[in-house]
Amino acid sequence: MSRSSDSIVIIPTYNEKENIEKIIRAVLGLEKCFHILIIDDGSPDGTAQIVKRLMGEEFADRLFLVERSGKLGLGTAYIAGFKWALARDYQYVFEMDADFSHDPNDLPRLYAACADEGYDVAIGSRYISGVNVVNWPMGRVLMSYFASMYVRLVTGFQVHDTTAGFKCYRRRVLQTIELDKIRFKGYAFQIEMKFTAYKIGFKIKEVPVIFVNRREGTSKMSGGIFSEAFFGVMRLRWDGWTRKYPKIEK
Repeated sequence: MSRSSDSIVIIPTYNEKENIEKIIRAVLGLEKCFHILIIDDGSPDGTAQIVKRLMGEEFADRLFLVERSGKLGLGTAYIAGFKWALARDYQYVFEMDADFSHDPNDLPRLYAACADEGYDVAIGSRYISGVNVVNWPMGRVLMSYFASMYVRLVTGFQVHDTTAGFKCYRRRVLQTIELDKIRFKGYAFQIEMKFTAYKIGFKIKEVPVIFVNRREGTSKMSGGIFSEAFFGVMRLRWDGWTRKYPKIEK
């Protein structure tokens, strides 16, 4: 029997065969009905084949797949997913990692912040109530924490976890943001999307979550991603002074 949903969870993947079936079952097993869109960047380990099997055997009406030709960047994966969701009738669009660093049980909390409390963007925040990170090397914890402090200092944007990748957007946010003008691909993409939503005037809430470092598979983090974020923040500050942002339609 088909199960409709107002919510789609977008999960970008590259070589996530150890995690992909588990995360799909965890999300689709929640009491609240979510749909999932996997954006796979040509994973050579067979991630997409696992998704196709689950689509054919069990989740044809709730699980969807977009395959891309190679590693084209996290930001472009999400932009492709946003456009896919906007072409359909989803009212709430989520970003989530495949590796269980984001707890599927927190999805209903992000949903409630938007659907019940009236916020436009809900951020699964590691830093709104201290530092809630488990099993990360201390160097990476400090780098992530101070990166968010750096963003707040440079831009004046008062969100504690500016690089968070666990989020819920109301449909109208993604309709208003000019998605083709989003420039960045890595950490800076996450910052740019939040900053743009803030500059337009959307209401943002940080929902405290616990971030757990992946147990299986390989991290996709690289020095180039941090470099993009460092210099990208300066560009965002300049945009904040000079760019004309879209207005929220009443």
